[in-house]
Amino acid sequence: MGILTRYDILGRVTIPQIDVNLPIKEVMTKGVKSLTIRDSAQDAALIFLQLGIRHIPVMDGSEVVNILSERDLFAMQRLSLKHISMSIRSAPDLASVALCAKDIRRFAKNLIGQGVQAKQLTRLISDLNDLVCDRLIELYAHQHNIDMKSFAWIALGSEGRSEQTIATDQDNALVFAGEASDVVREKYVAFALDVNKALDVCGYPLCKGNVMASNPKICLSEAEWNRKFAHWIDEGSGENLLNASIYFDFRRIAGNPDLLLKMKEIILTHAPPNLRFMKQLAENSLRMKVPITWHGGLDTIKLDGKQCIDLKKHGTAILVDAARIYALANAIPETNTRERLIAVGQALKVPEAEYMSWVTAFEYLQMLRLSIQIDGHEIDGNPNAIELNSLNNIDRRILKESDGHEIDGNPNAIELNSLNNIDRRILKESLSVTRNFQQRLERSFGQ
Repeated sequence: MGILTRYDILGRVTIPQIDVNLPIKEVMTKGVKSLTIRDSAQDAALIFLQLGIRHIPVMDGSEVVNILSERDLFAMQRLSLKHISMSIRSAPDLASVALCAKDIRRFAKNLIGQGVQAKQLTRLISDLNDLVCDRLIELYAHQHNIDMKSFAWIALGSEGRSEQTIATDQDNALVFAGEASDVVREKYVAFALDVNKALDVCGYPLCKGNVMASNPKICLSEAEWNRKFAHWIDEGSGENLLNASIYFDFRRIAGNPDLLLKMKEIILTHAPPNLRFMKQLAENSLRMKVPITWHGGLDTIKLDGKQCIDLKKHGTAILVDAARIYALANAIPETNTRERLIAVGQALKVPEAEYMSWVTAFEYLQMLRLSIQIDGHEIDGNPNAIELNSLNNIDRRILKESDGHEIDGNPNAIELNSLNNIDRRILKESLSVTRNFQQRLERSFGQ
């Protein structure tokens, strides 16, 4: 076996002016060192170092499946958590931050390939995105001559919960100190607009619903935010709360944390005893049913002519909503869904096996969403939809056990006679996880 690289062409053909009609075997490098698909990056680094070569064939048995270059290895080392973090913190301008944001997506893809779990990956993505946002805020605060202690930039929704996936738009708001005069608000809105536009350049799209700090309606003083949360809890209508729920997942990204203390206190003291508020939140959440049919089958949606499920709308969002409502009802301060599910289970004195099944279902669905978004396998422009035929048998089983959606577009597609008694029980219990949790919510706060 041999290999022919551009360096071989230059050194053995072009410069010596050898006859280009010679067989490749006459000019190729022979006795090539190879790696198997099970070897590590460290093994490759040692070969590059010891032999001074630039390319290594990667073998699966007797078949060459890829070529690893020294440049590939260098790029992988560059895409380390430490390197990306340092690059973001030291980025001098928007263009530099935007390059770092691209590295985050490449880094996430590498981690997916290494089998990193959803809870670690979404937290890691959120942490790196926080650094991007924080650096942009610092850069533009300096440009606008704004003191970082005079405001707090808060993340909402998935970013607030530290559960960001790759395909995520902006959900943020701003709290500023002092009086809420028009002049002061205009100053912060102008600053926030530059940050929102910069985040868009970095790959975090502008929110279509305008839930962004540059919106004057959510660029408010500390006192205004305190009144807003008190109103939502004490007097808000169900329709108001339909769009307000993501605000109860807020988390500080940059600025003065003291500006948020009263907001947190209002939520933790006003929400738990307010049954009307809880019922309104639950009513909104219960509008989205887990689509399990009366005979145990599952529904799919057709997108781009394919039988699909929306992993966010019909999966993770149901668990996120229920976890939020129970957390608010029990004065649980956590905003991350995994942490909420565990804390809620403990507060309700639910057996550990049951509340950990909620966690397992949520994390698997999150990992499926990440895989789709990183691989770019979007269906009909929906980054959360998955084509069921794209899953192997194992993934189909896990998906069905995780949240109760039809796998083959047919509620009768699973042949029960092919399963033994143990498998039947596991399948039946797994299909009920999300629905049972939602039914628990309905019993607690339904009409």
